[in-house]
Amino acid sequence: MKSYMLTGLMAGFFLSATAQIPPTRPVTAHAHPVLQEAPPESVGMSAARLQRMDAVINEYITKGRQAGVSVLVARNGRIVYHKAYGQDDITTKTPLKRDAIFRIASQTKAITSIGLMMLFEEGKFLLDDPISKYIPAFKNPKVLDKFNEKDSSYTSVPAKREITIRQLLTHTSGISYPTIGTKEAVAIYAKNRIPSGIGTPSGTLAETIPRLAALPLMHNPGDRWTYGLSTDVIGYLIEVLSGQSLDQYLRTRLLEPLGMNDTFFYLPKAKQDRLTRVYTEDSTKVVRRLPAQGGISEDYPKEAGTYFSGGAGLSGTMSDYAIFLQMMLNGGEYGGKRFLSPTTVRLITTNQIGDLNQGINKFGLGFAITSEKSAARLPASEGTFDWGGFFGTTYWVDPKEKVVALLYTQKVPNSFGDLNDKFKVLVYQAILEMNEPNGK
Repeated sequence: MKSYMLTGLMAGFFLSATAQIPPTRPVTAHAHPVLQEAPPESVGMSAARLQRMDAVINEYITKGRQAGVSVLVARNGRIVYHKAYGQDDITTKTPLKRDAIFRIASQTKAITSIGLMMLFEEGKFLLDDPISKYIPAFKNPKVLDKFNEKDSSYTSVPAKREITIRQLLTHTSGISYPTIGTKEAVAIYAKNRIPSGIGTPSGTLAETIPRLAALPLMHNPGDRWTYGLSTDVIGYLIEVLSGQSLDQYLRTRLLEPLGMNDTFFYLPKAKQDRLTRVYTEDSTKVVRRLPAQGGISEDYPKEAGTYFSGGAGLSGTMSDYAIFLQMMLNGGEYGGKRFLSPTTVRLITTNQIGDLNQGINKFGLGFAITSEKSAARLPASEGTFDWGGFFGTTYWVDPKEKVVALLYTQKVPNSFGDLNDKFKVLVYQAILEMNEPNGK
């Protein structure tokens, strides 16, 4: 009898409690923005204040600091400023156009990294897997010990640990760069014919990456942040995991589905006339054409190459890259197509290097992450993610203020990189209505 009463009491309590739970509602998909042009005021920005950048950028061009500059600013999925300033060709006085194709160099890294993370979502690997699990040549890595500058000979010692995929994505693997890396790496890589990925159309990743794997690391994996060919290794890992060339994989899985129809490793002939000129500067720091005999031929994207550099090989329009960035800001979706889960995008844009630093910033999986210290220096919100390219292209995405911004030039070296910071100030000073703390 007591047992029956207790059961009845429990049932009554359960029914009473569940009665307080609201009925389940169907989950509705969020409408993510697709980039389109709109008045700045429609997204809480000032058209008049955005126009302040015209005078600043034109001054750089008038004073011979830049030949041409292109900018794009979007907020809440609306393009509020997209202009091309100056000239594409200072010899023929041809103006720079908004649909110009730029060599985006290291901006390739983010696209390749996202390509790999799409395979991560398919269960193809775990971030802390050793890369040697998929590319055996990386088994038992070695670290540089002594280096002889006279003949680039060296001695090495066994590494304390193997390189993980996470370390490749965060540039903490110990792999450096040809040309712009440490002096030891530049010499060793040159001696062993390791390409930078810019203007190196011959060969394949399958031939090159195992050769790179046999060379010493500049430090033990995970010990420091060192910019290098890690993303080229990721490109080869994509080939191993997908069974496709990096070019084919990115084109079919990411570029074409996003509508990035002007982004290529090697440009089709029909698009080659839109490729921008490359500039350098003379002894007085005045802009001039890059000499044909200079280090890199400006025509390299026009060659029919077979080397698909995941770290530096792509060229494309500013509009194309803005679409890619908006997809990331949308949490992995664009135009009704899902590329990544929002949880994966959160992982990608979270500090992955712990107490290590990349300048005054942190680093995620393929992007620099604005730190609290960096956010105090310029107006970008903490957690903003960004990167740039060798020829003077740069971008950032601010998830809090829902801003996508890009500034492209084609000049190397460039003594006037302060324009990038001024551009950032000019974008944020045009915001009149800040988003709420949750980014809505």
